Amino acid sequence: MSDTEDRLVNPTPKPDDKVDRAMRPNSLTEMIGQEQIKENLAILIEASKKRKESLDHVLFYGPPGLGKTTLAHILANEMGVNIKITAGPAIERQGDLAAILTNLREGDILFIDEIHRLGRAVEEVLYPAMEDFALDIIIGKGPSARSIRLKLPHFSIIGATTRLALVTAPLRARFGAVYRLDYYNLDATKAIVKRAASKLEIPFDEDGIEEIASRARGTPRVALRLLRRVRDFAQVRADGSLTAKVSKDALKLLSVDHLGLDDMDRRVLRAIIEKYNAGPVGLNTIAASVSEEADTIMDVVEPYLLQLGFLERTSQGRMATKSACDHLGLPYPKENESPRLF
Repeated sequence: MSDTEDRLVNPTPKPDDKVDRAMRPNSLTEMIGQEQIKENLAILIEASKKRKESLDHVLFYGPPGLGKTTLAHILANEMGVNIKITAGPAIERQGDLAAILTNLREGDILFIDEIHRLGRAVEEVLYPAMEDFALDIIIGKGPSARSIRLKLPHFSIIGATTRLALVTAPLRARFGAVYRLDYYNLDATKAIVKRAASKLEIPFDEDGIEEIASRARGTPRVALRLLRRVRDFAQVRADGSLTAKVSKDALKLLSVDHLGLDDMDRRVLRAIIEKYNAGPVGLNTIAASVSEEADTIMDVVEPYLLQLGFLERTSQGRMATKSACDHLGLPYPKENESPRLF
């Protein structure tokens, strides 16, 4: 496992996140945050129920760990139907998708995670299934080949992706509703941590919860992971209660600072500032400097640094800002540079 997969603040799922699934909200009213999306989905659900139709196809996109899978489960619960779960990379052949689709019942939901990773051949099978609820199967080869159209029950596809730009235009056009999930604000993150602490029966005070929530990078999955680690620390090194001091000490030991930055974030920023004079510097050069893959830096490390305003993307490369230098206690290399004359 690489350093980035080991990171506590990595928003991608880990095997030990299984406890989070037990704490998933089961309805829109239970879910915290994403208010505008929830309101739109409530209308979508109510309209579908009144017309006695299956739910329209829905596409969720946004950074990992914000609740795309949770919303898919909520939609199934609200509609009172079954949900089948798969992922883009798992559907390798057209036959795999055909087997899944023919096992669906009327009104069922098929949730496809990482839908941008579906193969083109598989997508071709999906188009008539989404539009006409039909499956075109070719039997035989060569001149004797013939096409058979199988009717499918009316079902709903819910897609989830972290890379909307990689979802092909024809596939994107077949979704009736497309929603972007944003990072959670501090109040919403605190409410999520508080709800989880109550369910786990962990004694806490407001300051202890705030310390965890403020370092969760606006991501519920990260918040719940930090809560579990702080709980372990509280039970071993303290009296089991989540106070501000216990949370601070635990997170300091875990190398997560007050803004939620960990060692990997700081290594990337330091490499840009100290080795390349705060930039601009290319992504591949940064990746080589910190011994990581360029895609990992772009997908896992950069989004939060960009959100904080610690990093800028320019046509010439990545640049660290003065705010990043201030946070790390480093001088800003470009402060005394004379302006360039053209």
